[in-house]
Amino acid sequence: MSTEQRSDSTSEQHYPYATHLDIRYPALEVVDVQKIADAVTDRWYNQTLCKVNDSVVRVGVMQGEYHWHKHDDLDEFFYVVEGTFLIDLEGRTVELSPRQGFVVPKGAVHRTRAPKKAIILMVEGAGIVPTGD
Repeated sequence: MSTEQRSDSTSEQHYPYATHLDIRYPALEVVDVQKIADAVTDRWYNQTLCKVNDSVVRVGVMQGEYHWHKHDDLDEFFYVVEGTFLIDLEGRTVELSPRQGFVVPKGAVHRTRAPKKAIILMVEGAGIVPTGD
């Protein structure tokens, strides 16, 4: 597996998530989130869709929970397309339904969860490592 398609093997061993960092759609192409989501067989899948200025838009197709982590220098925006998505923060949990979004500010320790399959869009700085800093 190349680093363009998935996170490095060290991260894969510690965090068994399918993380694809390659940019799937260049500018001027239609982004088909449903086509990607329909093809996913992993329980925790993350694909970079496109780049917009210094940020990327990623799709997550998720079920289960992610590990606690933080991003020291960049905020992260989550938008729910389908399902229920939980963001655990220190001291509280935010529950998002379809068509709701939430920003996790830089430096905030958080964990994300999806009790059943959920489809999420994420907007974040292109430099964010999905597994955390």
